[in-house]
Amino acid sequence: MHQVLTYLIALVWLINGLFCKVLNLLPRHEQIVANILGDDYSRILTVLIGLAEIVMAIWVLSGFKSRINALLQIMIVLTMNVLEFIFVPDLLLWGRMNALFALAFAAVVYLNEFVLKKPLNSRQ
Repeated sequence: MHQVLTYLIALVWLINGLFCKVLNLLPRHEQIVANILGDDYSRILTVLIGLAEIVMAIWVLSGFKSRINALLQIMIVLTMNVLEFIFVPDLLLWGRMNALFALAFAAVVYLNEFVLKKPLNSRQ
């Protein structure tokens, strides 16, 4: 189960980074960035955020410093969603209900890393 969730978590980061932001298949993401950070550099900032999300997907798959990675994911997702909840709820797919999906994703990341993952010395 841990391995499957790891792949799914990485897939979430990859889809959001590559398809939604870098390739701009969902322009709503750039609108969110423009409304929070300003129009002047919203495209380049959206691409940079997308590239960072792609790097996060690779990091998740690498397993390198996975506990730090999981904590960082949780902090990023919750911070991003608090900002969106406050500043741009009208641009979110499910409005303020998006916060529930963010909490669920953060819980899955936590569960996957801190509950389901077996310590190295107990793996056979």
